[in-house]
Amino acid sequence: MTVESTAARTPRRTSGGKRAGGKTATKAAKTAQAQAAEPELVQLLTPEGKRVEHPDYAIDLSADELRGLYKDMVLTRQFDAEAIALQRQGELGLWPSLLGQEAAQIGSGRATKDDDYVFPTYREHGVAWCRGVEPKNLLGMFRGVNNGGWDPNSNNFHLYTIVIGSQALHATGYAMGITKDGADSAVVAYFGDGASSQGDVMEGFNFAAVYNAPVVFFCQNNQWAISEGNEKQFRVPLFQRAQGFGFPGVRVDGNDVLAVLAVTRAALDRARRGEGPMLIEAFTYRMGAHTTSDDPTKYRRDEEREAWEAKDPILRLRTYLLAEGLADEAFFSELEAESEAFGKKVREAVRSMEDPDMMAIFENVYADGSALVDEERAQFAAYQASFADGEGK
Repeated sequence: MTVESTAARTPRRTSGGKRAGGKTATKAAKTAQAQAAEPELVQLLTPEGKRVEHPDYAIDLSADELRGLYKDMVLTRQFDAEAIALQRQGELGLWPSLLGQEAAQIGSGRATKDDDYVFPTYREHGVAWCRGVEPKNLLGMFRGVNNGGWDPNSNNFHLYTIVIGSQALHATGYAMGITKDGADSAVVAYFGDGASSQGDVMEGFNFAAVYNAPVVFFCQNNQWAISEGNEKQFRVPLFQRAQGFGFPGVRVDGNDVLAVLAVTRAALDRARRGEGPMLIEAFTYRMGAHTTSDDPTKYRRDEEREAWEAKDPILRLRTYLLAEGLADEAFFSELEAESEAFGKKVREAVRSMEDPDMMAIFENVYADGSALVDEERAQFAAYQASFADGEGK
């Protein structure tokens, strides 16, 4: 689904210094901007928990599958809450919360197949869960005891990317490679609304379009690039950017796990059929801070958060499950107990992590070794030894 750009253009000035068309032109421009700001989005489950249909995207899930999506979101939110608490207690150096984005991540993560490859940013904890990455490994990186903590090829889930937007290029290159290999798998690149303005993302779009790469660009538009809102990031709806590169874009309700699952499945199937890239804009909201070093009260209103709380992805699916008799209170009680046990396990895992060997940083820098690295290793070893004999201060 693509929508023609309706971005307002700046009218030319007359010789008298006034804008051509005066107030009428200005009003028309504002109207055009307002229309462009709120395009149609794909939705299958309303914020009130009512099931609706969409002409282009359909999905038929069993009761077990629906309960599974709900469980994934609940456990992911519990994991996220534990990580925030651990950071506040000094157990982690930093944590980027996904609170409010569970549907966008679980829906898209569950749409992937085992042989698909995922390139995340640093907030895709729910996608990591879907790909089978051990939660302890995610936390180890933010505790500083590992440099990633998992083998990307074991789960086809790349290491977290801290550099904003560069994973779009990595994903596109990988997708071009599997095409040459004759594979029928697909690739997903995750990024945020802020990263969508990075040159790396635009270059990824262009290469993917030109080479018809089987990659899905999945943007979680959570409304804020740290403290910069959408209105300071782009003039047209984000998903429309795909048009300029020659492939389709679609906006989906990012708090609707069913719609996200349906749209991502369709985009991945399209890529596997050799029809090229697609951009998905999951329209969602970052309920918490950008990271634990951020204070969102400095730049956004409480009313804004409250409005989005009414669209909570977990609450709406719970409402639907109860209304349709697809889950009972016993299910929710058991899941709550499981969630609490999971949280305890996470806390114990973090606090029992051993500090890494400080000399390990010098290993595997060069395949055949390096005289310079050997010299640096010796200097660092001597520096560490100086503390043992009381010389280091």
